[in-house]
Amino acid sequence: MAMRIAIDTNCYRDFCEDDANARAVLQSADRILMPLPVVAELRAGFACGTLARENERVLSMFLDRPRVGILMPDEQTTFHYGRLYAQLRNQGTPVPTNDLWIAALVTQHRLTLLTRDDHFKHLPQIPCV
Repeated sequence: MAMRIAIDTNCYRDFCEDDANARAVLQSADRILMPLPVVAELRAGFACGTLARENERVLSMFLDRPRVGILMPDEQTTFHYGRLYAQLRNQGTPVPTNDLWIAALVTQHRLTLLTRDDHFKHLPQIPCV
């Protein structure tokens, strides 16, 4: 079965820092999708750092790979967002807004999420590696 991975901000950084686990997961994936909020978080970090040009160059090279794409929200994403928001609120386990958008996109597209973020443990319907 084809493995389709969504990558979270922290694991993209792990990949860039040559983390063996992140590299292994991404190398085994047939398709790697970067949710739009992840791209935004990365570019916000670049804008505040001293290596903005180099970081942007590396990100552009990553996004230009044939197996990689940006995952854009659409109207259907908002239904997933709403359900997940209600679930988290009822559980008393809110998550940051960007993580909620990432979760909605992952759920909508039935992806596996590569993350180190504990927030996603509150959403057992999202398979994480």
